[in-house]
Amino acid sequence: MMRRLHLVSSKRVEEQNQAPTLPPADSELLDAYSQAVICAAEAVSPTVVNIDVQRRGGRGTGSGFIFTPDGFILTNSHVVHGANQVGVTLGDGRHLQADLIGDDPDTDLAVIRTAATGVTPAVLGDSRRVRVGQLAIAIGNPYGFQCTVTAGVVSALGRSLRSQSGRLIDNVIQTDAALNPGNSGGPLVTSRGEVIGVNSAVILPAQGLCFAIAVNTATFVASCLIKDGKVRRSYIGVAGQNIPLPRRLVRFHDLTIGSGVRVMSLEPRSPAAIAGLQEGDVIVGYAGRPIEGIDDLHRLLTGDQVGIRSEIKVIRRAEKMALTITPAEANAPPSPASVSGR
Repeated sequence: MMRRLHLVSSKRVEEQNQAPTLPPADSELLDAYSQAVICAAEAVSPTVVNIDVQRRGGRGTGSGFIFTPDGFILTNSHVVHGANQVGVTLGDGRHLQADLIGDDPDTDLAVIRTAATGVTPAVLGDSRRVRVGQLAIAIGNPYGFQCTVTAGVVSALGRSLRSQSGRLIDNVIQTDAALNPGNSGGPLVTSRGEVIGVNSAVILPAQGLCFAIAVNTATFVASCLIKDGKVRRSYIGVAGQNIPLPRRLVRFHDLTIGSGVRVMSLEPRSPAAIAGLQEGDVIVGYAGRPIEGIDDLHRLLTGDQVGIRSEIKVIRRAEKMALTITPAEANAPPSPASVSGR
């Protein structure tokens, strides 16, 4: 009997020694979260600037961040577009004038430059590696309160946002990190302090619907603006409207889409006019790709398409036609082009 009690007692001691490790206390988790936000804010805040803009219509403010050692600053186009004078306040309190290098309303991005010395640029991350649910930290100057930090998570990826120019901005990051007027142009960063987006817009009166332009888009646009002062895009000179296609036409012409772009008007001497498009035509294909709407056409009319002959398919009344069109550079004067149709 005594021997059995000894065995039971030994077993209990062994079970106690092998007790599972308890999960971290809530306070430890909160401390880790706070430390991540603190480290990111301390690393990035010195690169964030307050932008003060003078326009003919009045004064405006926004945010931006230094992304090169020689003082180039990324911000939103709507912050600096049409500015007569741009000033910046650095994180160390210095007030300096800035020059507008270029802005691109189609992506709501702009680059300005200041003669600041001794600045450390922000570290740019890779927006392709961003995952839904990861920590997202926004830094900016809402209502002029300099270097305000808000934190949340990445709510969604691959969103599309309509710019003020009417084009869609693709691959936009959605976050619930609070943004307010004045945050525009500030960085959205990871817990490691890497910039993954440029804060751009909020949906009012909704709460927690905030958007940032992906940093990979911003890097491409910024390089174009620094090099050329603009982003090259092509155009064909059509004003269009999205319309559904009759089912009988879809079946008859074996189309893979149920809508297209009706040509409402043509610019004189534009590539579309030269190609033979007419008002009332419905564009259903371009360069071998189906066109369901205006946004599909915009996505294909990149700078690489300037001067490249491509096939554009249209429905004219009940007949499907293929024309050859050569897009011109947007904002450049149209020039005669050799086109053919069949």
